[in-house]
Amino acid sequence: MSKKHRYLLQGIHRANSVAWNPHKMLMAGLQCCAFMVRDKMNLLQRCHSAQASYLFQQDKFYDVSYDTGDKSIQCSRKPDAFKFWLMWKAIGTKGLEERVDRALAMARYLAEEIKKRDGFRLVMEPEYTNVCFWYIPPSLRDMADGPEFWKKVHAVAPVVKERMMKKGSMMVGYQPHGDKANFFRQIIISPQVNREDMDFLLDQIHSLGMDL
Repeated sequence: MSKKHRYLLQGIHRANSVAWNPHKMLMAGLQCCAFMVRDKMNLLQRCHSAQASYLFQQDKFYDVSYDTGDKSIQCSRKPDAFKFWLMWKAIGTKGLEERVDRALAMARYLAEEIKKRDGFRLVMEPEYTNVCFWYIPPSLRDMADGPEFWKKVHAVAPVVKERMMKKGSMMVGYQPHGDKANFFRQIIISPQVNREDMDFLLDQIHSLGMDL
């Protein structure tokens, strides 16, 4: 959707299949996704067909190869593509492009702010709109990196999350990954968020966790 960020999908043409979810980045109503395959030999039908004669009669007056029901995982499902079509008609291709570009710009802003602030550390440079970071309270900032340090950092995010929920200010997810301690994971997709919201996010985490 974005000319500016099209390079992020470089090489996608080599994939045999691609899952595309407009209900994520583009904010279409749940559920709205497409599963696209390169195979032209009825792969979906070979994988999912139940050949239920009470549903999919083969002796109809038209070409039954156009029936999609016996090719889908969920059989008779609502027309989810309509949600995307309606949104597309409402805001246009340009509107969708601006939505993607804005989300990536906000993610970049958040990452740069994290680098500037004491007590915040990126898990890695974000490649998309998932910004993963640790908050390190003042009591741990002079502590050397090591097992004991990361054990203490691991306990920070759950407490901050509890406090933000009880306060009603935010709901930001956290998780561990492999041997990495719990870190916050902020995913930016809404076209309504701005730089002030990103600043508020970091200010709140510091305010809620500075005494730990």
